[in-house]
Amino acid sequence: MSIPHLIMNASTVVQLVMLLLIIGSILSWVVIFQRSLALRRAKRDYKEFEETFWSGVDLNELYRDIPAEDPNQGAEHIFQAGFREFNRLLPKTRNPETVLEGVQRSMRVAWSREEDRLTLHLIFLATVASASPYIGLFGTVWGIMGSFQSLSMAQQATLATVAPWIAEALIATAMGLLAAIPAVIFYNRLSNEAARLLGKYEDFAEEFHSILHRNLQGRDTTAA
Repeated sequence: MSIPHLIMNASTVVQLVMLLLIIGSILSWVVIFQRSLALRRAKRDYKEFEETFWSGVDLNELYRDIPAEDPNQGAEHIFQAGFREFNRLLPKTRNPETVLEGVQRSMRVAWSREEDRLTLHLIFLATVASASPYIGLFGTVWGIMGSFQSLSMAQQATLATVAPWIAEALIATAMGLLAAIPAVIFYNRLSNEAARLLGKYEDFAEEFHSILHRNLQGRDTTAA
């Protein structure tokens, strides 16, 4: 008996289990490819912005070159949020701490949004990774129950009587593992890449905060 034949002739419950696992597996691969491309693009954009930022360009010029109408992402988004708040608060108060607290708060909000963007749909991979083996196990249990029922109704117990039920039970187990294993591997990989990139964003925010702090100290020294 071929595997397609076993699937087509499986019980309704086991077929529903297999269908659910197939859908979960397909959606997992969609998420894997989507998030892999998004993280690769985010790392490239960060590298480009970091090179521009540390090239000695004037911060006001860099801020003006960022399109205001486009949804900015990554370190560029954090820089834009912090520098916008810096320019907004600077004329209103002479207290450097108030300005820096506002800048830090704005960058923290921008960083939080970047965290949501980079980890988008990763929770789905975690759900598939944890739930698929149990869903497959449910199909296995159902198949084993069917095999015992067929044995109880058969006048003579033979391997041919229980083989189809056992086979579909094992197929359900295998499909659960096939859905779970890639989800586990790529969830860990993508989560690690997102965490490392978010760490770089956080380091950039701290360095940018230090630059603005020195800028304010220079202004105070000049004014004095």
